[in-house]
Amino acid sequence: MKRSILMLLTACAIALASTGCGPFNKLLKSGDNDKIYAEGRAQLDAAKYNRAIMCFEQVQPYFVGTMREDSLAYYMAYAHFKNDDFTTSSELLDEFRRKYTRSPFLEDVEGMYALSFYYLSPEPMRDQTTTTQALTAIQEFLGRYPNSTRRAAFEQMVRELTQKQYDKVLINAKTYYTIGRYKSAVPALKNALKKYPDTPHREELMYLIVKSSYELAHNSIESLQRDRYMAMMDSYYSFVAEFPESKHVKELNRMQEEAKKYIAKFGDPNQEKPATEENTTK
Repeated sequence: MKRSILMLLTACAIALASTGCGPFNKLLKSGDNDKIYAEGRAQLDAAKYNRAIMCFEQVQPYFVGTMREDSLAYYMAYAHFKNDDFTTSSELLDEFRRKYTRSPFLEDVEGMYALSFYYLSPEPMRDQTTTTQALTAIQEFLGRYPNSTRRAAFEQMVRELTQKQYDKVLINAKTYYTIGRYKSAVPALKNALKKYPDTPHREELMYLIVKSSYELAHNSIESLQRDRYMAMMDSYYSFVAEFPESKHVKELNRMQEEAKKYIAKFGDPNQEKPATEENTTK
């Protein structure tokens, strides 16, 4: 009995689908481009984006060189954007803004172009190429349309995307420290600071530079230890000068004391050597 009911419901669903698709498919095959274009607009308004795209794709060649050419290109890109196909929408919108430079749709197109990359921007642990593209597109938009109603929202997106870049740089640089590659960690952390001096992770980056420098010196062969402890001391003094109240100061003080003892034991190369009879006679 249950099986019979299920089969009946399935048959009804197929019949309804066929009834719904029949007129639409018939229209697509009709060759009436004006009606297909109008249907595409109707499907777009009804948020049936896949159907809208089917209509627009079919009639696009027909409207090349006509007054509807840029409108059709806009609706096509818009349908992909609303359908969350941001890779395709970014390509179509980029093509539109380069081709139709005087279109009344241009501001909206450039806004959606920037948003496409914003929505494609991944989490900080992943490659941030699209984040950079989003920042570039948003900043270009704000430069061209300073009075846009989207300004406040886009400025917030800039802050969000920039934070992703800060986080990514920290993650990359910190990885070397985490796996014990201190010789690579020191320049990576310093480069992160150089690239983003205003990063909110500045304290953590400088702390890790001191720790990495200490670990590098501590684990070095004897002939390299003195110079590396000296470099660690430079990083330490920079840190405590900038963050004297940091929670890390006590820990770094212990490392600094160890470095000072080592340097005192084996000598500071910057100190003047005592005069000898040989030196004074030269």
